[in-house]
Amino acid sequence: MAGPGLSAGVLLLLLGFLSVSSVHADTLLSAPLNVTIREIEGNSAIVTWEILEGDPVIGFAITQQKKDVRMLRFIQEVNTTTRSCALWDLDEDTEYIVHVQSISMGGSSPASEPVLFRTPKESEKMASKSPDEVTMEEFGQAAQLRAGELIIIVVVLIMWAGVIVLFCRQYDIIKDNEPNNNKDKAKNSSECSTPEHPQGGLLRSNV
Repeated sequence: MAGPGLSAGVLLLLLGFLSVSSVHADTLLSAPLNVTIREIEGNSAIVTWEILEGDPVIGFAITQQKKDVRMLRFIQEVNTTTRSCALWDLDEDTEYIVHVQSISMGGSSPASEPVLFRTPKESEKMASKSPDEVTMEEFGQAAQLRAGELIIIVVVLIMWAGVIVLFCRQYDIIKDNEPNNNKDKAKNSSECSTPEHPQGGLLRSNV
């Protein structure tokens, strides 16, 4: 028959196990749900996810890996409630595998289901865009170009107007000076001509 000391020891061990299990259950996080890759570009993408309501999440951790390559990129951020993260410096035409984990004060959650995505080539992206499709960035660039062209056109027109005004003023000055020049020329020609002698011919000296 077991003694009272043994029974008390077993009871204490049982209580301790139940306490640890309760604490572990309280701090255990669920893996992130609905992990999605959006806005996939040739060199970037955005990963988004959801968490169960009530999970004491204070951050996240993301592992990014090229398919068939062992090297990993680890991204971690705490003291945040965001549910998205940008993936940058990706290679074009490459497949990647992404896992997401939630972080709490007690540790990390299990990893989410792996998500596989592939970055496109820039040429493929341009080919897939319809001719009538215009992004906000392209629209802004076009507007800047149009504004620059208008400024250049206005400056050129102002310069031409200044040249025309200057030419007209010079022409008026030259036109106004023409009568005076003609009078001066006539006066100069009359002064330089041979003077007429008085009637009776040339004077002769007495012999």
